[in-house]
Formats: sequence, structure tokens, C-alpha cells
Amino acid sequence: MKILKSAVIAFSLAAAMGSFSTAAVAEAGRTSYKPIDAIKGVLERIAAAETAINNGAEDADVAALIKKASDFSEEINANDRVARENSKATKHLKAAIASAKAANLQESKEHLAKAKEVIESLKKLL
Repeated sequence: MKILKSAVIAFSLAAAMGSFSTAAVAEAGRTSYKPIDAIKGVLERIAAAETAINNGAEDADVAALIKKASDFSEEINANDRVARENSKATKHLKAAIASAKAANLQESKEHLAKAKEVIESLKKLL
């Protein structure tokens, strides 16, 4: 009986460990972008936010557009140098979101310009 119990535990452990790949499950629902495509996507979203500011959009709408750019900047994944520079751009985007929520769209526009500059410089690091 003791041997049977050990065999059942060993079999169930082996079945649990080998039944699925965690790496395959983690990537199942995610779309991955090439780094240059992700950079273009972030720049497009920043441009949309700048256009909204210039057209007199509401603060919450501008903050939502900047949040989309910030979220999409996480898709930029090339190497460590790119990740460090991307984190600088993300800081500017978060500051732009905070400024937009505080109804200071001019300051938000300045942070967007700095973030855009950093994101464009990422192309050189690829």
C-alpha cells in the first residue's frame, strides 16, 4: 500500500508538471510587435494626444489618449539599452497623464514632446 501511494503521488506530480507549458500559456493571448512597429505605434498615439490637445479636447479624453500611448510603450522590447531609454519616455508619459488630469494641458504637451523625442531616439538603438 505504501508503494502504491508513492507511485500515485509520483505519477500525479509528473502529470501536473508535464501537462502544459507555462511559456506557451503565457504567450497565448498576446500579440507581439517588432520593436520598430511598436515605436511607430507609440508615436502615432502621442501624435493623437497632441492633436487632441490642439483641438481643445477635454482633460479626461487627453489623459486617456496619453494612457494608451503609455500602455503601448510596454510593447517596445529589444534590448537593455532600449528598455532603459523607454523607461525615460514612460516617465514623461506618466507626468503628461498627471498634468492632463490636473487640467494643465500646456505642461502635458511639453512632457509629450519630451517623450516623443526619447521614443524617436530609440530607432537609433535598434
